[in-house]
Amino acid sequence: MTVAAERIDRLHELARAAAADGEDDRARYYVRLARRVAERNRLALPREFRRFTCDACDAYLRPGANARIRLQNGHVVITCECGAHARYPYGTRQAGTATADSESTPDASTE
Repeated sequence: MTVAAERIDRLHELARAAAADGEDDRARYYVRLARRVAERNRLALPREFRRFTCDACDAYLRPGANARIRLQNGHVVITCECGAHARYPYGTRQAGTATADSESTPDASTE
């Protein structure tokens, strides 16, 4: 793990702790700092970090406190206080990936 990745993980922990303590501005600062570190080092943010931060206002999202979570048409819809929405699919993988493998195998009866 690189130094930048370790720093991003630590900033995620700090943002979570600050948000739990009700220090939303400090949590927002940690989120912005982590995004900046990731951009400068060309790293992707961890999935958990992306799912619990608002892309519009950089708030660390706490379900029930500053974020609303709903299930809608096979997606989890997270709504921030600022009004921004994020949608993530849930459930099984798409059926198209399994059928593509079965179609590519040669059939013995056609030969």
